[in-house]
Amino acid sequence: MPARPSPRRAWRAAGVQVRSAVAATVLLGLLVVAGSGLGLLVLRDSLYEAVEASGSVQARLVRLSVTGELLRAGPERTDDDAREALDRAVGADDDRGSLVQVVRQDDVVVAASRDVAGLGPLSDARPRVAEVAQERREEPALGPGRWFATTLGAAADDEYYRVVVLQRGTSAESTLRTATAIVAVAAPALLVAVAAATWVFVGRSLRPVEAIRRTVEGIGAGHLDGRVPVPDGRDAVARLAETMNAMLARLEASQRAQRRFVADASHELRSPVATLRAAAEVWADHPGTSSPEEFAALVEDESARLEHLVADLLVLARADEGRLASVRGDVDLDELVGAEAARLRATTALAVRVAAAPARVHGDAAQLARVLRNLTDNAARHARGAVALGVRAEGGQGGMAVLEVADDGPGVPAAERARVFDRFVRLEEARGRGSGGTGLGLAIVAELVAAHGGTVEVDDAPGGGALFRVRLPVPPTGSPADAAQPPSAASR
Repeated sequence: MPARPSPRRAWRAAGVQVRSAVAATVLLGLLVVAGSGLGLLVLRDSLYEAVEASGSVQARLVRLSVTGELLRAGPERTDDDAREALDRAVGADDDRGSLVQVVRQDDVVVAASRDVAGLGPLSDARPRVAEVAQERREEPALGPGRWFATTLGAAADDEYYRVVVLQRGTSAESTLRTATAIVAVAAPALLVAVAAATWVFVGRSLRPVEAIRRTVEGIGAGHLDGRVPVPDGRDAVARLAETMNAMLARLEASQRAQRRFVADASHELRSPVATLRAAAEVWADHPGTSSPEEFAALVEDESARLEHLVADLLVLARADEGRLASVRGDVDLDELVGAEAARLRATTALAVRVAAAPARVHGDAAQLARVLRNLTDNAARHARGAVALGVRAEGGQGGMAVLEVADDGPGVPAAERARVFDRFVRLEEARGRGSGGTGLGLAIVAELVAAHGGTVEVDDAPGGGALFRVRLPVPPTGSPADAAQPPSAASR
C-alpha cells in the first residue's frame, strides 16, 4: 500500500495557484468570522442600549407625572382628574408596548399598565432618587424572550417612590437575527467569490511564467539564440524574463567563444603537428636532405612551440573553470621588474629602461611573473629598439600598484584595443609565424590580472608605440611607495 503523502508535502505539491486561492480564502474567512462576530456583538450592544435608553426616557416622563400634585394626593384621593392623569401616564387603559408601574416605598403599586394590573412590583431594585437601575432578565410569566427592566427613583412629599418600566427586546432580537442571517449567507458567498477571483488572477499572473517555461523548454544546447517573452510592466516576472534573457545571451556568447576557442586551438595545434609530420616524412623519404642536427633542432623548436601552446591552453581552461591555483603571499613588483629587465638585456639587443618604485601586492608570485613575462615578450616582439618597464604605487596603503610595459613599436590601433586581449587575436602585422606569437599571451595576462582583482589596459606610449598598464590592489598592510613617472620609449 503506497504511503500517504504528508500534509506539508501535499500542500507544497498543490501549486502556487491552489495555495494562493486557499490561503486567501482562509485568511479572509478568519477576518470575516472575527469581523462579523465583533460587528454582531457591537450591534447587539447598541440595540440593547437603545432599548434601555427608551425605557429610561419613559421612566423619566412617568416620574414627571407622578411627582406632582397627583402623587402627593396618594392612592386614597378620589380626584378623578388626578387618577385619570396617572393612569394615562402609566398606560393603564391602552397597550403601549411597554409595562409601567409606580411603586411606593412600602411596595404598594400605586399605578400600573393594563397588562400588569394586580401584579406585585416588577423589580426589586431601589435606586436613589433621580438615579436609574437597568436589568436584563427573562420573564416567562409575561412572555418569551429577553426583557429589559428600568427602575427610576422618585420622591414626593418626603416619600420614596420608584417607577418601573419593563420592555421586551423583540425588536432588537429580530434585528440581530436578521443581521446574523445576512452574515451567514453573505460570508460564504464572499469567500467563494474571493477564492474564484484569486484563482483567476493568480492564473493570469502565472501565464507569463508558463510562457517563459515553455520557451526555455524549447531552447536546446545547439540553439541558445532563443529568448523568453518579456511581459509588460516592471514586476518580478518581467525582471525574471529580462534576467533569463541576459543569462541566455551570456550562455550564447560563452558557447560561441568556446566554439571559436576550440576551432582556433585546433588550428594552432595543427601547425606544429603538421610541421613535425612533414619533417618526419621528408627525413624518412630523403634521409640526406638535412643533417641529424638540423632535424633535431626542428623537432626541438616545434615541440617547444607545441608545449608552450598546450600550457597556455591549460591556463585558459583553468581560468574558465575558476580553478587558477595560486599560492598567495606578499609580492614585490619592483623586484619582478628588475629581474625581467635583466632577462631582456641578456636575451635581446633592445635598450631596456627601468623606472621602478617600491610596490608590494598580495598575490601569486609565479602568476604575476608570468603576467610581466608575457607583456615584455609582447613588447620585445613589436619594439623597434627599446622597451621601458616601470612600477609605482598610487594612493599609498589600500591604493593601487601600477605596472607599465612600453615599447617603441607601431602601437595598437584604438579600434583594436578592446579586442587585443581576446584569445587567438593577432593584429595583421603580427600574423607572421616568425614573430612567435600564438595570440594567447595577452589573453592569459587578462585572466591572471582579473584573478588578482586588477585591470589591464593598452594605451599610446608618450613617445610612440604601445603602453600596457596593469593595476593591482595594494592591501592596507602593504608598504607605501613614492610615485614614479610612467616609463616611455622616448625616455630611453
